[in-house]
Amino acid sequence: MPRLLYTLLIYALLPLTPLKLLWRGLRQPEYRQHWAERYGFYGQPDQTPHSSQRPPLIWLHCVSVGETRAAAPLIALLQQRYPQHQILLTHATPTGREAGEQLFGERVLRCYLPYDTPGAVRRFLNHFRPQFGLIMETELWFNLIAACKAHNTPLLLVNARLSARSARGYGKLARLTAQGLQSLHAIAAQSEADAARLHALGACRVTVTGNLKFDVTPPADAEASGQALRKRIGADRPVFLAASTREGEESLILDAIAEANIAQLLTVIVPRHPQRFDEVASLLQARGVRYARRSGLGDALLPRETQVLLGDSMGEMFTYYGACDLTLIGGSLLPYGSQNLIEACAMGKPVLIGPHSYNFAQASAQALECGAAQQVDGVEQLAQALQHLLLHPLQREAMAQAGLKFTQENRGATARVVAVIVNSLAASLHSA
Repeated sequence: MPRLLYTLLIYALLPLTPLKLLWRGLRQPEYRQHWAERYGFYGQPDQTPHSSQRPPLIWLHCVSVGETRAAAPLIALLQQRYPQHQILLTHATPTGREAGEQLFGERVLRCYLPYDTPGAVRRFLNHFRPQFGLIMETELWFNLIAACKAHNTPLLLVNARLSARSARGYGKLARLTAQGLQSLHAIAAQSEADAARLHALGACRVTVTGNLKFDVTPPADAEASGQALRKRIGADRPVFLAASTREGEESLILDAIAEANIAQLLTVIVPRHPQRFDEVASLLQARGVRYARRSGLGDALLPRETQVLLGDSMGEMFTYYGACDLTLIGGSLLPYGSQNLIEACAMGKPVLIGPHSYNFAQASAQALECGAAQQVDGVEQLAQALQHLLLHPLQREAMAQAGLKFTQENRGATARVVAVIVNSLAASLHSA
């Protein structure tokens, strides 16, 4: 009965999905592409499952950019462990799909995971026929889980995280959530706290494996590309990076840098979502800020009078980290739960985070404890941190070294996740 009510709600909302896609497509045209996939229709001839030449398939679902990037070391290890298998990467957002293309090219198949109606997920599974599926982090689609169980397709939840806020939300659907979690083949949780919350909601077969994001290593050319950018934007200027900012945070950041009043400071603002590039540009113009766009800079030198560089490019976050002296992790000044601070630490950069880091609770707590990060609450504290750290390079260096040590000591989750997958599938085959 709980899943029936859930399904009826999904069907009631389904007629609104074209309007949602059109609305998002106004700001991000990629939302107007590949609609059929979102309803479970896949017509690519090279992906037909009925050919005797088609290799066995491993399916991995990554909602958007963060999950896709975190999956990179896992995909590499899966391809080593299962060399005869093809990888299918599914997404929910165009930016996730684009990140998959940038990272993996033709080494993986890509498509959208359909909306969670029984017919759509059944068409998805019938078309691709994966040998097993992996869902990154916490994407509980209950009809999808039930369909995998009916198809005898093992489905695992990996790199699972569950904040206290999300746990309360799932707790309101207690019976449905417990049924879904218990239908999963296995769960690889990021931390003991995540595992405890999952157990409280009814999960079983939970193993703590750590966070895959620690195993994402910076590209080999990240430091060199960062220094090349730094030379163009001002090698002798202090550079502050606001990485992956969310709506409303840019105004707070502009207030803080105005209050800090640091001579020759260049602030690089990189919005989390590309559809907001023009919105942030309009904000900078309305504030009278002298700014330039990364997309228009090319190989030219940044004019000295520029106060803000708007990072309106994709796939350059490691370059931005390489070019900066200090970084603020977006999504943490306002209650969005924060974005990933691990990449900045892995690049040896001192990190500032706001008070809202529940999506990265354990990593944030560890980074604060070891001295790799400092927490700021509001405009005044951010301004004070900028003034102090940008004038004290030895303290920045100490934070940078702490960040490098912090990331190195927490690596190894990928191998543990693959061990959970291999052991779980072996137990399944044995019991069958």
